[in-house]
Amino acid sequence: MNDDIRDIVQKIHDHPAQAVFAVAGAGTQAIAWLLGVAGASRTVLEITVPYASSAFVDLVGHEPEQFVSIEAAKDMARAAYLRAVFLRQDDTPVLGVACTATIATDRPKRGDHRCHVAAWSADGVRAYSLTFNKGLRDRDGEDEIASRLVLKALVEASGGFVDVPTALDDAERIEAEHKLYADPIAALVAGHVDSATVLPDGTMSADAPMQGGVLPGSFNPLHKGHESLAEVASDILKAQVSYELSVANVDKPPLEEAEVRARVAQFKGKRPIVLTGVPVFFKKARILPGCTFVIGWDTAVRIVNPRYYDGQELKLLLALEEMRSLGCSFLVAGRADSEGFHTVSEVEVPADFKDMFREVPESAFRSDISSTDLRLSGKPPG
Repeated sequence: MNDDIRDIVQKIHDHPAQAVFAVAGAGTQAIAWLLGVAGASRTVLEITVPYASSAFVDLVGHEPEQFVSIEAAKDMARAAYLRAVFLRQDDTPVLGVACTATIATDRPKRGDHRCHVAAWSADGVRAYSLTFNKGLRDRDGEDEIASRLVLKALVEASGGFVDVPTALDDAERIEAEHKLYADPIAALVAGHVDSATVLPDGTMSADAPMQGGVLPGSFNPLHKGHESLAEVASDILKAQVSYELSVANVDKPPLEEAEVRARVAQFKGKRPIVLTGVPVFFKKARILPGCTFVIGWDTAVRIVNPRYYDGQELKLLLALEEMRSLGCSFLVAGRADSEGFHTVSEVEVPADFKDMFREVPESAFRSDISSTDLRLSGKPPG
């Protein structure tokens, strides 16, 4: 390992970002460099080498048009990023870094020797393509250039805290294709991240770990009933309760970014709100593992209704089992309708999952405020 590379890797290990790496075809020296300098555990969460086409498909979830392409590199980087989000143990920033390449081997190749590298972070995706000057270097030489590009992608996605020379020939050019987002809300609406959390002071983060209770709703508008339930649920759970707004809806078009920001503005100075892009609870559980969802009786009825699982009881049971395996549960508040006040005791929860549904006593909370009625009346929330 050259001294310049050792110095760069040491600076990478001293930086707080952590990453999952996926390399196929080239970039292996970057892995050796990262592991060869003390402090690798501060940077490397996991390394995967999906060489076989089946391994590649298993990583990204589909077969690409080309296995060596900039789109394939971005798909790999996204899969690595999602894995990094799952593996991290705190709020340390994480990245997914990927390389897919075809370089010199033990037989002549008719096509170009090239590599594509991508780094997926909370604020966007940075992708790089390079076609080698064929015949200028042997396999190790081409792999070294690809590996330098892997380090460059990692560093630039982490804020560009050190320069990574790529040592290219005069005839070689790196083509960059970056897509960056102004803030986590923009990234979420674009589908780049799975969640965006906004704190009461306006501070935002993407795909941040969440603990405690989560009170989902459309919050159109936020009213005193929501706020009172959040306070009661926090007391019952002995934990912080945040709000959750999905920008997607089962029966309606997704919310426009301007509308999302308008609804988020209601929470300034109150409680955190986490934004997701999924309307169904078993998918919310994947994004927010370990959380207790604070819901109303009517929502609990829908959660255990096979109608929302393509009419299949088995799909309902599998969804409940997945949510339980992710450490999620439900705290259910009663709701009133024309027939009276209903509680979780009336919800037909499958017997094996009753322990996942706890009751908010009517004596602790009852609110007959309706967001729909407030909108129709034109009255301010209260």
